[in-house]
Amino acid sequence: VTSGPVYTMTFAGQKFIYVCNYEIAQELYDGARFHKIVASGVANLRYAAGNGLFTAQVDNHEWEIAHRVLLPHFGASKIRNMFPSMIDIAEQLCLKWARFGPTALINVSSDFTRLTLDTIALCTMSFRFNSFYLGDRVHPFVEAMTAVLAEAETQSGIPPYLGFLRWSSQAKFFKNINFMTQTCKEIIGNRRDVAADTPDLLDAMLTGRDAKTGEEMTEESIINNMITFLIAGHEATSGLLSFVFYFLLENPDALQKAYDEVGSIIGGERISVHHLQQLPFIDAVLKETLRLMPTAPGFFVTPFKTEILGGNYAIHAGEPILALLHLIQRDPAVWGDNAEEFKPERMLKHNFEKLPKNSWKPFGNGKRACIGRAFAWEEAQLVCFVFQSSETDLSNFADSAENFA
Repeated sequence: VTSGPVYTMTFAGQKFIYVCNYEIAQELYDGARFHKIVASGVANLRYAAGNGLFTAQVDNHEWEIAHRVLLPHFGASKIRNMFPSMIDIAEQLCLKWARFGPTALINVSSDFTRLTLDTIALCTMSFRFNSFYLGDRVHPFVEAMTAVLAEAETQSGIPPYLGFLRWSSQAKFFKNINFMTQTCKEIIGNRRDVAADTPDLLDAMLTGRDAKTGEEMTEESIINNMITFLIAGHEATSGLLSFVFYFLLENPDALQKAYDEVGSIIGGERISVHHLQQLPFIDAVLKETLRLMPTAPGFFVTPFKTEILGGNYAIHAGEPILALLHLIQRDPAVWGDNAEEFKPERMLKHNFEKLPKNSWKPFGNGKRACIGRAFAWEEAQLVCFVFQSSETDLSNFADSAENFA
C-alpha cells in the first residue's frame, strides 16, 4: 500500500524512500543529479562479490577497469558467438521435459535456474555445472551460492546491532563465500595451466588490459566478477522465463501466437542465431513480461547533493531512493487503464518506439545499467526452443497455470 508517488519506510533501522510513478522517476534517471548506490540485500552481497560490476559503489577504480575491459566482450557479435553454448544447455532442458509424462508436475522455476546457471557458466568461463544430470541435487557451488543469496536477504531485514545474535548463520554465510571464492580460484588455476585458446569472458579478464590506464584486472577483481556473473546473470533471466510461462499459460491467445510465430519462422529447422532476429512477437512477450514483473524490481540511487524531488520532497545526499519499477512500469499515465493487463501487442516495434522516454527500464539506468543485457536477451529468446519442441506442448496446460510450480 502506498500513500502517493513518493513515500518512505523505515526498515531494520534505516530509512528508505520509494518512487512509484513515471513522472518523478525521470528525475532519478538524471546522472548529473543522482548516482547509483548499493543498498539493502545487494549491499550484503559485497561480502561475496566485492567491487564486482553489480555490487561496487560509485566511482570505484576496480569497477572502472573491469567495465572497460569487459564491455567490448558483451557486444552483439561476441554474444552471437556464444549461441552454440546456449543451444547446448537449452537442448538439455527440452530433453528433460520430453521425458516427463503428460501429467507430470514441472517445476519451471527450478529448471530455468538450472538452465541459466549452466548457460552463463559455460559461456563466460567454459565451466559445466551439469545441473540437468544431477537429479534433484545441485553442484556444491550452486548450493553455496543459493545459501549466500538467502542469507544476504535475511540480513537486510535485521538491524546491524543484532547481527551478533546470529553468529552461527553468519559463520555459514562466510564459509559458503569462501567455498565460492576457492572454486573460482581453482577454475582460474586450471585455465592458467592449460595453454588452449578459450575465447570466453574468463580469458578476457585474465589477458585483457584497460585501454585507458593499461592496467590488468587483479585476481580479486576477476573472482568478484566471476561470482557476479553467476549471481546476477542467472537470477534475473530465470525469473523472466518463469514469468513468461505464467503469463502465457494465463493468456491462451498469446500462447497460440507464440507457437504460430515460431512455427512459421523456424518450422522444423534447427534454430540459428539468425532466427532470433525474426521473432517480433516473442520479443514483445519478453518485453511485456519485464514490464509487469521486472526481475530486478528496482534500483537504488541517491543525490549528489540535497534535491527537491518532484518539487515537493527534500532528499539529502546519501539517502537511498528506490526506483520501484514494479509500479513505475504500471503507471496508467503511460500504459493506460489496462496497465495491469498482459498485452504483448503494446511492445511490438511500431508501438514500442512510440513509448515515452525511459518508460521501460528493466535493465537499469546509465553507466551502471546491466552490462549483460544482450547476453540475457539472447538467452531469454531461446524460450522459442521450447515452443518448437513437439514433445513440450504448453497448450495442454493453458487452462491451468498451476501445472507449473
